[in-house]
Amino acid sequence: MVIKKDVAVLGGGPGGYTAAIRCAQLKKSVVLFEEDAVGGTCMNYGCIPTKHLLHQTRVVREVRTSKTLTGPLDQIGCDWAKVQEDKRKVVDRLVRGVEFLLQRNGVELVKSRAAIRDERTVVARGKDGEAVYEVGAVILATGSRPAELPFLRPDGRTVVTSREVLEWESLPASLIVIGAGAIGIEMATICCRMGTDVTVLEILPTVLPGCDREMGARLERVLKMQGLKVHTWMRIESCAIEEGRAVCQGTNLKTQAPFEFGAERVLLATGRRPNSESIHAGPAFVPISKQGFVEVDEFLETRVPGIYAIGDLIGGKLLAHKASHEGLAAAAAIAGRRAPVDLRALPMAVFTEPEFASVGWTEEEARARTEGVRTGTFSFQANGRALTMDNPEGLVKIVADAEDRILGAHILGPSASELLAELTLAMHKGLTVADVGEAVHIHPTLSEAVLEAALKVRGEAIHALNG
Repeated sequence: MVIKKDVAVLGGGPGGYTAAIRCAQLKKSVVLFEEDAVGGTCMNYGCIPTKHLLHQTRVVREVRTSKTLTGPLDQIGCDWAKVQEDKRKVVDRLVRGVEFLLQRNGVELVKSRAAIRDERTVVARGKDGEAVYEVGAVILATGSRPAELPFLRPDGRTVVTSREVLEWESLPASLIVIGAGAIGIEMATICCRMGTDVTVLEILPTVLPGCDREMGARLERVLKMQGLKVHTWMRIESCAIEEGRAVCQGTNLKTQAPFEFGAERVLLATGRRPNSESIHAGPAFVPISKQGFVEVDEFLETRVPGIYAIGDLIGGKLLAHKASHEGLAAAAAIAGRRAPVDLRALPMAVFTEPEFASVGWTEEEARARTEGVRTGTFSFQANGRALTMDNPEGLVKIVADAEDRILGAHILGPSASELLAELTLAMHKGLTVADVGEAVHIHPTLSEAVLEAALKVRGEAIHALNG
C-alpha cells in the first residue's frame, strides 16, 4: 500500500521537527521520519545535555572559588550520578514536549529510517518492514555526526566522541581534547571543572578558529587561567593506544618542534560530517558535493524540484538554530511563500565561563572587505552589574562601517549568548549603532555594556574614554 502525504521530512532534529510543525500549520499533511529520538543530536546528545553539565559544574566552580563563602569550600563536590540522572530527565521532558507538539499539530511521526527512491517517493524501513509514501515535497534534515581522523577512530572507551563523554559515569584523571572549536572547548571546560587534567590540541593558531582574533586571544587566556592546557598550531600525526592509555604525537607548526602528550582518554572534537550517505534508497539523484553536503539554492531547494535540504546536511555553520531557521524557510517555500534565506545575521555562542557569542563579520573580515571600518569596545570591568556579580571578565565589541551600519558584534562575558540577541536583531533589521545607542537600557544590567560599546563606535561613550 502506498501512503500519500503532502510533505515528508527526513530527520527529527531541530530543523526537521520545526519544518514539520510549520508545514502542518500551513495546512499540509506531514510525515516525519526519525529512527532515533525526536530532537536529534542537539536535544539528545549535544546542545541540551552539554548545557546541563556546564551549568552544574559551573555552580561547583563558583562555590569553590567564592571570595565570601566560608567553610571547607574545597570539599564541595558533585554527585555525578545524580547530575547524569537529572540530565536525562531534562532531555526526556523536552523530547516528550516535541512529540506532543507534533501530535497536536497533526504530524505523523514514524520512528524508522527513511530514504528517497525518486522525486516523489519515500521508503521507510523499520521493524515492521517497508512502507512506501508518495509525497508532494521532501525536506532532507538528516543532520551530521562527529568526524574522525584517518589514523584515529573512536572506540567508545579510550578514544571517544562528544556523545560518549556525555554518558560517562565517572570522569578520567586525564584527557586530551583534539580540536578547540565550540564542542571541544565546552567538553574540556566540563571535565576541567571536575578535576580532570585536560590538554587541548588545536592545529590552527587560535581557539575557536574563525572567531574575532582579539576575542579569541582573550578567551584562550581565560581558559588557561582556569586550568586548561591549551596548545595551538599542533598537528597530530599519530596516536598510539596502549593498555588503555593514549599517546598523541605530532609537530608544532609554529616552531616545527615535535610534541608528545599522553592521557587516559582522547576526545575527538575535530568537526562533523553530514549524514548524506543514507538519503537515497537506490541510485543517487540529488547532487552532493565532494565534502558530502547536499547542494541547494538560495531557497534551500536542490536541483530536483520539490526536494529541499536544511541544517548540517547543507553545510555552512553547523548550528541547531540555523537548521530551525532553514526549516521554517523550507516549509514556507513549499507553501508557495518562497524567499531567499539570509544568514548574514547568524549568531553563535560557546558556553564557557565567560561565555562567548558572535554575529556577523569579525574585525579582520570587515577590514578586508570594506573601507571606513570602526569598532567600539566596552569592558565588563566598568559595568556595575558585572562587578556586583563578581564576574567582570570580558568585553563587548561592535564592528561598524562608515555609515554606522553594524557589520559584526562579539561578546565575551557573562550571559553573552543572551546579550547578543539585541545586536543580532539590529543587524537583521539594518539598524545602526546610533539606533542601539539611543535606546534606553535598564540600569544596572549587563546590557549597558552593549549600549556603551555602541556609543563608543561614534566616540560618545560615557563610562569609558573615547579615542
